Amino acid sequence: MDSALSTRDGMCEPTSQVQKRDLSRDCMQLLELMQRINFGRIEGLRVVNGEPVLSSIKSARSVHKLKGENGPRPELGIADFPLKQEVCELFRLIERVGNGELDLIEIKHGLPFIVELNEVPA
Repeated sequence: MDSALSTRDGMCEPTSQVQKRDLSRDCMQLLELMQRINFGRIEGLRVVNGEPVLSSIKSARSVHKLKGENGPRPELGIADFPLKQEVCELFRLIERVGNGELDLIEIKHGLPFIVELNEVPA
């Protein structure tokens, strides 16, 4: 792995403890965007060489729940922490896509919940 989760072999494997500091700058910015949104969606995220291109995002929307937890996640203010498995799975997917686009990332509690992308038939 040499892109989104570069620097160590086996990153974001179920047995590893990947930290925020292990992410590339672009992946860290995507993580922080999801934490700011907390509940909502990101649409049209382009991926180039296994890295997210944040300037390509067509729409980033937050959903405000009445009587719910709104606003950014408290982790947004923390410099480093272990990544949740959902975040690792998203970054593995981004690496597998390589070059393409994630049509939609649905976010719940600051974590990716659903990702939609076009699959090319074999």
